[in-house]
Amino acid sequence: MILRYFTKRNWAMVAAVLALVIAQVYFDLRIPGYMSDITDALQLGGAAGAVRVYGAKMIACSFASLAAAVASAWIAARVGADFSRTLRRLQFENVERFSMGDVDSFSPASLITRSTNDANQIQVFASRGLLIAIKAPIIAAWAILMIASSDFRWTAATAVAVAVIIAVNAFVLLYAMPKFRNIQWLTDDVNGVVGEDVEGVRVIRAYNAEGLQEARFDRANDALLRNNLAAVRAMAVMFPAVGFVMNALTMSIYFLGASIINDTAPGAEQMYLFSDMIVFSSYAMKVVNAFMMMSAIFNGLPRAMVSSKRIQEVITHEPSVADGESGGPAEARGEIEFRGVSFRYPGTDRDAVSDVSFKVRNGETVAIVGATGSGKSTLANLIPRFYDACSGQVLVDGMDVREYKGKALRAKFGYVPQKAVIFSGSVRMNVNFGETSGGRTDGDVWEALGIAQASDFVRRMPEGLDSRISQYGTNVSGGQKQRISIARAVCRRPEFYILDDAFSALDYATDHALRSALKRECAGATFIVVAQRIGTVMDADRIIVLDGGKVVGQGTHRELLEGCPVYREIAESQLSGGS
Repeated sequence: MILRYFTKRNWAMVAAVLALVIAQVYFDLRIPGYMSDITDALQLGGAAGAVRVYGAKMIACSFASLAAAVASAWIAARVGADFSRTLRRLQFENVERFSMGDVDSFSPASLITRSTNDANQIQVFASRGLLIAIKAPIIAAWAILMIASSDFRWTAATAVAVAVIIAVNAFVLLYAMPKFRNIQWLTDDVNGVVGEDVEGVRVIRAYNAEGLQEARFDRANDALLRNNLAAVRAMAVMFPAVGFVMNALTMSIYFLGASIINDTAPGAEQMYLFSDMIVFSSYAMKVVNAFMMMSAIFNGLPRAMVSSKRIQEVITHEPSVADGESGGPAEARGEIEFRGVSFRYPGTDRDAVSDVSFKVRNGETVAIVGATGSGKSTLANLIPRFYDACSGQVLVDGMDVREYKGKALRAKFGYVPQKAVIFSGSVRMNVNFGETSGGRTDGDVWEALGIAQASDFVRRMPEGLDSRISQYGTNVSGGQKQRISIARAVCRRPEFYILDDAFSALDYATDHALRSALKRECAGATFIVVAQRIGTVMDADRIIVLDGGKVVGQGTHRELLEGCPVYREIAESQLSGGS
């Protein structure tokens, strides 16, 4: 099934490989014929000139076969590399459509393994297996035709050898397949442990937990090692067994040949039989070699089949959040509404949010507060459809978010996640980010940085906007990462801002200055602010209070202090003189 991803270019190269392999096999199978001619010439007292002529033809066939082999191998390698690139691209394109739930269901470590290790397994198998899959049947069929008219005893011996090789291959394949299937899953486990270790290295060192992490890695690595050894041991039987069969076949041919020649009257007939035996032996080895090449396919086939299935699972997976058909209403109203929305994460037995209803009007700043685990970030993630509500409706500008095309919906938002995401690259690239980046100038970038209170530290960086930020932003502080992430949202000048605990790493002075700049410079935009600090949200037009996934209060700071015990408890814990 994975061959359906072959392009027309791939199939054209496969056709070229087929033509070159046929040429190579033709030249290879001509050589035993010339050997027979030389043997006959020597036995019948032929001139040395005939030997030189046939010898020259053998050499010419050898060089022609070499040229065809090199050319076919080069093209097959190109097919494998090109096909692997296609599979990686198709996986990446579909993963970009995945919802957060889809990514969680596969796991990031597994997705990385599938686009690297699994794609490489397919590349290696396609490069080597393509040649063998084309060459081996042609050699076997052609060689069998050449020896079909020979003595039936020689043919029977060859048939028995082939049957034994097929039986050995089948047994090994059945035993090794489960082992090779496990290899890729166990590789996922190793990658997962390594990824966690690299990302959490500071915490690991702070808690002197290197030994614990090494033990985790050793368990995953040892499981992979044991599985690999079991697979290799199974495959190790194959080649010695095939070698034994080949040697036994050679002995059988000569033993039977000696008996046949001995039963024939002395004279020219014996000489012809001797010549036939030499030629038959060469062709029989070609037949056996063809099946031996097949065993090389069986060596890589189990892992390639598993990798193929894993890659197809990613490519063919239908994202759980499917695009709608609409580009959105003609008029931007700047409104968001929740109507009886409930949502439950896959694999859990309780709702993260339950029967939530509220409306955000154009230009309002609405804050969402609550205890940890109350569902604040879940509500924020439902608006741009990172997840879909299990029941109820989320409306943006009066239209259900399920009806929007994904790009049209997300083009309306400037989104700042709870954990600031920074990409490896320049400050400019991280701020002027997205499909509309070509329409913005450095002036727009500096303006966004100024609003986000980030322009001062960027100007102090060695190369300003061209200064490089490392992967995950490890060379800047947490507060700087948050401000760059906010500047990215501001630079887009969206209709809505979703700020999910985006001020948590800022000091109070910077927090206040940034919120004041946003209110002043982004007037007219609608803000959804998720926050833990009461000081961050107390100036909001309206505050939504969540408790256990349900709305337990709505109103201004003063109204909630008077009428919402949950909000009052949070406020008193943060704003009291003892805190």
